[in-house]
Amino acid sequence: MNESTRLVSFREAFYRRERRSVPLVRQFVREALLDWACEADLDDVLLCVSELATNALVHGVPPGRGFRVQLTWGDVLRIEVHDSGGGEVRGGAAPAPYAEYGRGLLLVGALADTWGVGERSPGKTVWCEFAGSASKLVEPGGRAHHLP
Repeated sequence: MNESTRLVSFREAFYRRERRSVPLVRQFVREALLDWACEADLDDVLLCVSELATNALVHGVPPGRGFRVQLTWGDVLRIEVHDSGGGEVRGGAAPAPYAEYGRGLLLVGALADTWGVGERSPGKTVWCEFAGSASKLVEPGGRAHHLP
């Protein structure tokens, strides 16, 4: 019996500290998921990546710098947003009912299977993961194929 192993796919892109970067990040992630035939919920993934990118722009990217988005898909879809700024990531506490900010990471926590924050120098990495069914496998010997 031949065992198959999951093909790990990776993409990354760099974005400037500009408002127009958030829709560009969504487009980048959408295209990757479609190319990979990843079966994670596209709407949930795009909402979460919008929140992470917006948080990087508003709280984590100093003027004159940008942020990096990395996608990895193997057993799970992992989205990482790397910024070079300071600032703490605060998630989990509910904002006041009429507050204009503070719900982004609550949404990420509700939609993603898991999320977290990692240190980097300088800055931080905020990530989230989604289960995605294995629709792309690699056979021993390296030939990739899609599952039905």
